[in-house]
Amino acid sequence: MDRHRVVDFTGPWDGQILATSVHAGHDIRADLQQVMILDEADRLREEDPFTDEIAAAVPSRAITHTSRFEVDLNRPRREAVYRAPEDAWGLRIWRDEVLPDDLFRASLQTWDTFYTALAERLDAVAERGPFVLLHVHSYNHRRPGPDQPAEAVADNPEVNLGTGSVDRSRFGGLVDRFARDLADPELGCGPVDVRENVKFEGRQLAWWVHDRYPRIGCVLALEFKKTFMDEWTGVPDRDAIACARTNLAATLPGLAGELAALS
Repeated sequence: MDRHRVVDFTGPWDGQILATSVHAGHDIRADLQQVMILDEADRLREEDPFTDEIAAAVPSRAITHTSRFEVDLNRPRREAVYRAPEDAWGLRIWRDEVLPDDLFRASLQTWDTFYTALAERLDAVAERGPFVLLHVHSYNHRRPGPDQPAEAVADNPEVNLGTGSVDRSRFGGLVDRFARDLADPELGCGPVDVRENVKFEGRQLAWWVHDRYPRIGCVLALEFKKTFMDEWTGVPDRDAIACARTNLAATLPGLAGELAALS
């Protein structure tokens, strides 16, 4: 990765449906690698590999390659760098336990660069009218161990739809249409268990868009359960990834219709 390019924008960016996958990246800059003691497999398990491939259902995307262990682009700036174990699920990340100040500040610069670049793109989108940003993540459901049963389906939907900061008075119909289409057995690869705000409600990127573009921007934070890969080995299920992408693509016509009605 070119370290001067924190984010790449792909696609035409001439429409009102966009996507991100800010935790898909695995890159760590060289100065951080020298002080990092976290095992790479443990790091990968807490990242969201292959979510960029799911998000590719949307032609216009913001692509990032940086690991969340360098800077977490979906946390508020003050929390975006995991300096100590308590910032990252108790994981020991840095050789001396706490990340030095100079490396901390350099990581914050990446956060600033990302949001500055995204603002430039989204400002132009917002000038044309309402837009939807599909914010694609994934989550673990086998935390007890690789040989232990998966966590209960009742608490772990196939897709958690995070809408905690969405203005439902404005976008409620759009949210409901999206959930119906993603779950529709006649669309995509078949039925999907989609539930709203069961495990996650959306964080920084959604908050930022909704604050910056009130009644214009709508972020749907999508957490795909890691049934499309083995969360312990990192091995992907290519067919499952393709289906997740197909299912997401099947929602785009409905989203376009809802946006047109809002306009």
